[in-house]
Amino acid sequence: MRILVTGATGGVGRCVVRQLLDSGSGVTVRALTRDPARADFPAGVEVVRGDLEDPASLRGVFDGVDRMHVFPVEDTAAETIALARAAGVSRATVLSAAAVTTGHSVNPVEQIVEDSGMEWTHVRPGEFMTNKLHLWGPSVRAERVVRYPFPDEQGVPVHEEDVATMIVAGLLEDRHVGKAYTLTGPTVLTVREQVAAIGAALGEEVRFEEVTREEARELMKAQGGFAAEHADMFLGYADYDGSEASGEDGYSEEDWSELLKPWPDFEEATGRPPRDFAQWARDRADDFR
Repeated sequence: MRILVTGATGGVGRCVVRQLLDSGSGVTVRALTRDPARADFPAGVEVVRGDLEDPASLRGVFDGVDRMHVFPVEDTAAETIALARAAGVSRATVLSAAAVTTGHSVNPVEQIVEDSGMEWTHVRPGEFMTNKLHLWGPSVRAERVVRYPFPDEQGVPVHEEDVATMIVAGLLEDRHVGKAYTLTGPTVLTVREQVAAIGAALGEEVRFEEVTREEARELMKAQGGFAAEHADMFLGYADYDGSEASGEDGYSEEDWSELLKPWPDFEEATGRPPRDFAQWARDRADDFR
């Protein structure tokens, strides 16, 4: 059996590729990337060139593929899935989002895959733990400090390895067909608690320095990359004032109670609890050093 992983060079995609190789299932793994020369995948992975934003570049990519993991690119998803289906791909996992489960977002790619006639499993993670590496990594490495406006902001972030584990299960195990899994970490944590966990993993103090929202935005924009691109989204979480929906797309107190809770789906599906933030911090300690 041959499995195609799209989004294969991303944080989750690389975990999916590796876990498929390590699964003992004997599958052939094909990884899609825009730049095979820079992909740096393990030996044994079939690396193919293609761009999900350009379906014309995908012709031939699906030849011989039985199942695939779908990284959601909404604008071209219908063409991509049509090409996959025409080539005989029979099962897909879709990387989605927890907000779809709670009704605060939609992911058209889910419906496109369902309508294609493929067997499907939707994997809906909440916030990724690895976001904190992108946001805080530079200042932790340089100064052992995190500067952020909201020390008591809560989250239930999920380990990227757990997201990949659920995707691999959906690709390999028939019992997950037709199901959607919402994934979070096991515990609600504040920003201060997450910073403390990173310090514990490093064996050094990592200070938390509270700054204004505008100061944080300037720091994130200056940092560039992921932090700059997503600054307004992360800083916008605190627009909720605890009493009513704030802004056109704001969340009520009931909305937040649904978003900020540990979901049981991962443990029910796999038989083990999700990895906690302390484990993630230990796993990524070298990246913070």
